[in-house]
Amino acid sequence: MNRSQLIHQIRTKRSFLCIGLDTDINKIPKFLLDHEDPIYEFNKRIIEATHDLCVAYKPNLAFYEAAGVMGLLSMQKTLNVIPGNIFTIADAKRGDIGNTSAMYAKSFFEHYGFHSVTVAPYMGSDSVKPFLQFENKWVIVLALTSNEGAADFQFIESSSGEKLYENVLRKCMTWGTPEQLMFVVGATKAESLANIRSLAPDNFLLVPGVGAQGGSLADVAKYGMNKDCGLLVNASRSILYASSGEDFAEKAREEAVRMQQEMNQLLTAAGI
Repeated sequence: MNRSQLIHQIRTKRSFLCIGLDTDINKIPKFLLDHEDPIYEFNKRIIEATHDLCVAYKPNLAFYEAAGVMGLLSMQKTLNVIPGNIFTIADAKRGDIGNTSAMYAKSFFEHYGFHSVTVAPYMGSDSVKPFLQFENKWVIVLALTSNEGAADFQFIESSSGEKLYENVLRKCMTWGTPEQLMFVVGATKAESLANIRSLAPDNFLLVPGVGAQGGSLADVAKYGMNKDCGLLVNASRSILYASSGEDFAEKAREEAVRMQQEMNQLLTAAGI
């Protein structure tokens, strides 16, 4: 999926919602455990209930790899039922070098067919550039994350006063274009979004931390939105586990509707 297609989806659906499919076998409704593939059944019903309200789905690989081969099969089946006009993100946070990165890219882009993958840039250009060789595919680089431990490294200042995450942004932008490169920016760091947007005015930002983690959607839009919207805001637990009963899909839709309606208002206010 290219940039213009993604922007078209945002404008058409009046939404920049990404739903994280961090599907935990221990949290899904118990009645689904009677199905042959409970994870897939849960995901399928979530997708059927929400696909008209979101522009992206983001399976977190850890939740599927933890179940071995059967988990990866659940993920592949899940991808098969996601409509083709919806952006897909492999939340894999891969970070290796050379031919290993190339094999990761081949796995996610060619074998599974994801539109994008999250990548950790700590090892430098070797860990990012191999993913940039695929047409109409995206690399989503970890820049400023929403976890508590982000402060351990990401805000370390150099002698010039530049923070590490700022250096990461600047360097990565020399490797790819806004047509293929996004950045992960945690919603709980909303006060830093304005700075990040000034450094990367045209790139899309994938923003986790809205919903169960307490990030403000209004603040994310205020500090992070650009003329094309330029945002994919992820919600996982607040949608997936809105109910633990047989009405889980209906309750998931209600939460997705609430977010989409707020996003519509924010897009309208921004003239998008």
